Formats: sequence, C-alpha cells, structure tokens
Amino acid sequence: MKNICWTLAPVLAAGLLVTLGCREDTTSPTAPETAPALSTTSTPLSFIQVSGGGRHTCGISTDNRAYCWGSNTSGQLGDGTTTQHLVPFPVAGTRRFRQVSAGSDHSCGVTTDNRAYCWGQGASGQLGDGTSTERLTPVSVAGGHLFRLVESGQFHTCGVSYPDNKAYCWGYNGSDELGDGTSTNRSAPVAVSGGRQFRQVSAGAFHTCGVTILDKAFCWGYNRYGQLGDGSTVIRSPTPSPVVGTRRFRQVDVGLYHTCGVTTGDRAFCWGYGRNGQMGDGNTTVSSSPKAVAGGFSFERVTTGAYFTCGETTLNRAYCWGSNVAGQLGDGTTLTRLTPVAVAGGRFYSQVSAGASHTCGKTGAAVGYCWGENADGQLGDGTTTDRHRPVAVAGP
Repeated sequence: MKNICWTLAPVLAAGLLVTLGCREDTTSPTAPETAPALSTTSTPLSFIQVSGGGRHTCGISTDNRAYCWGSNTSGQLGDGTTTQHLVPFPVAGTRRFRQVSAGSDHSCGVTTDNRAYCWGQGASGQLGDGTSTERLTPVSVAGGHLFRLVESGQFHTCGVSYPDNKAYCWGYNGSDELGDGTSTNRSAPVAVSGGRQFRQVSAGAFHTCGVTILDKAFCWGYNRYGQLGDGSTVIRSPTPSPVVGTRRFRQVDVGLYHTCGVTTGDRAFCWGYGRNGQMGDGNTTVSSSPKAVAGGFSFERVTTGAYFTCGETTLNRAYCWGSNVAGQLGDGTTLTRLTPVAVAGGRFYSQVSAGASHTCGKTGAAVGYCWGENADGQLGDGTTTDRHRPVAVAGP
C-alpha cells in the first residue's frame, strides 16, 4: 500500500466489509527545493519517509523518530491513547525508526537496528506479537527475525527479513494473503511459501505482492478481478504466483483490488480492477495481466490507494490517476482521471504514499505534504477539511 492503507465506502469482498489500509515506502533522490513558509507557531518536521493509511498517516523524521496523525480509534497512532490527533504526534517510546507503514487500523515499523514493531488493531493477529490484542503502543513482532522492511495491509502485515531476504506475513489469512499455503490466521510471522528471496513486499486488503532479488514479481491471495496479474481470475492463490510476461520489476504496490509496479526500465504497469481509472491506461476495464500506464513517463516508483494510484517520476514529479472524489489526486479538482495528471504546486517529491482516499509525500527539502480526504485529520494540517491540492504537514 504502502504501501497499502485505505478508508473507503463499504465494499463487500470475500464476504467481509472492507475499510481498508496500506503500504511502506522507500525513498529516492530528488532535486533540491526551498521549503515553503509554515506557521510560526510550530517548527515543521523534516521527514525521510511518509506512509498513508486508512484514516491516518505516519512518518519518520530525519532524526529517526516515528510520528503518526489522524484517526486513533484502535491505537494506530501508537501514542498510548485512542485520542485523534490533527497534527503529527510522536509514537510512544525512545526507539529510533528508519521505516514505517500505516495500515487500515494498525501501523508497523522497523527500527534502526532492524527490529519490527507494530501497534493498533490486533484482532486478526496483524501485530505479529503472538496475540489478537489491541495495542496502544509498539509491541515487538514475535519470532526473533530481523527485518529490512514491513508493510501493513488491512488485516495483515508482511515483511522482508534481514539479512536473508525472506518474505514473512502474519494476521488475517481468510483469502490466502499470507502466502503460506493455508487459510489459517497467524498471530506471528510465517514464511511465505517457495523460499524465494524478496527485495520488497506490499500488503493490501486481501492480496499481497512482492518483487524478488531477481526482479520477478509474484502475487498471492484474493484474485477475483485479476489483481494477482497471473492472467487468470481464479478466486484465490494460496502461494505466490508469477505475474505474467517477461518484464522485470523493481517495485510493486498493492491497492484494494488492483496492483501496480515499476519495471527496471522505469515504466509503470497496472493490473486488476480498473473501473475507476486506477490502471492509468485511459480505460475503465478489468485486466488480469499488466497494462502500461499512459503518458510515456519514467517512474521511480508507484503507490496504490483504494481506487487510485500515484507515483513519482525519475525527475521527482508526482502524478496521480483514478478516483478523485476527495481530491486525492491533488490536481485541484475532484474529477476522475483515466491517465496520469500532475499533482498541483510544481514541487519535487522524492517519495509519495497513497492511503485509502488521501495521499502524502515528502519533498527534496524533507517537507511533508498531504492532500485528499481529511475527515479524521489524516492530512496533518491541523484541520478536518478535505484538500484538493497539497497542504504542508504542520509541526507537532
């Protein structure tokens, strides 16, 4: 989801009512940019990474502190309370983080010494601490594994271990999204079947995808709309299935019912449910195999929301496409876009992350911006007003 992390209108999937969350995000170099003037009443945070969730957002500051803001009904902000915060609030404890991922109602992160922690809703085991207990502050993921990264989905979490690059997942498994060959929920990490070495994984609502160190993309879990990209709509795959074609992928990101990825040649492709234009190919169709995103852009990475997609180009410009009812495309409108449109403001972004119906990003100057739905304060600007253009994340 980041990458996957979303809130949306109720959708019935796999017999469950979806209110969805996401995805994890790496950074890339960018051109320098002068930070805009912010409120003089607080000092703005500088971010190395941001992650959009269901109705909340998290980020890592340049001094490796984790902050979250927005909805906190299940303790997903990690501050020891269930109090909503409209501006960034520090995650409890003295740990230093280097990566964070906001899910639907939980969050996870990796510390600078490669330890994984999670907090928030844990009813399906998605915190990975061996229980199904809600946690208001970070708890250690069980199993003694070290991790390069973790990715929070809706009711499950996945990660890539360090230093052996194995994929592990935990949490809800009713749609086979853990990839261990079963449909059994797991409250602690289990190895994804196949023994492959992964560079990156992305956990969504009911499916998961990843890219191996050999640049091959695999997906597993729910597949009604072809979101596994294996050329079929077989309802579920309990183990990793290769994405069809000979393309080599550098990165993939999982949305609600669609998936997108970037090849080693910097081209973006999407597959799965595309009725809202989230495929970016100019159509509103469903496809079980990858379709090229229109426009000829060279992308560094992509990030998928519930019914939309964004990405930053190799020139560090942000583009989005798909559903735009809350302004989550950031182009100043609420018009659905079937092909990429530039995020307003002309800023250079080194990383963007799509949540359910909002998007956040960080500039080369390490300034955080968000846009889209803001009913729970997930944009971090101190208000609950939806924004159709990027607004700066306020200081704590």
